Amino acid sequence: MKLVIQRVNYGSVTVDGNVISEIGKGFVVLFGAGEGDTEEMADRFADKMIKLRIFEDENGKTNCSLADVKGELLIISQFTLYADCRKGNRPSFIHACEPKRAEELYEYFLERCRERYGSVKEGIFGADMKVRLENDGPFTIVMDSEEWKH
Repeated sequence: MKLVIQRVNYGSVTVDGNVISEIGKGFVVLFGAGEGDTEEMADRFADKMIKLRIFEDENGKTNCSLADVKGELLIISQFTLYADCRKGNRPSFIHACEPKRAEELYEYFLERCRERYGSVKEGIFGADMKVRLENDGPFTIVMDSEEWKH
């Protein structure tokens, strides 16, 4: 599982010319599921992401969580996080989870985030989406299940 967590001032997703989700201050999260990923990993990632203290406090220190700043969440599925570019010039996606299972894990992750945080906006799994955001900082965190297995 891979998450790209971007602290933003604004984020939105457009499908077929229509804005389907948008948020103000918060996280735009790109979610990718890889082969062998589990619900347990999704639980761990949801817990950690929601508790990350990467917003500035009154002293300018990154000491506040999403809840502390009443931030919003926009979570978008993106299998291309599993691009393997080591050979040739055309990325391989053989380590991405197969689509049916990836969608199950994406939906599971969304539900865990809703249980733990409340309102969660989302993209449409498998759709051609246009994502806009204003990255605040920029401040971006990458969480990768491969790093958590050791």
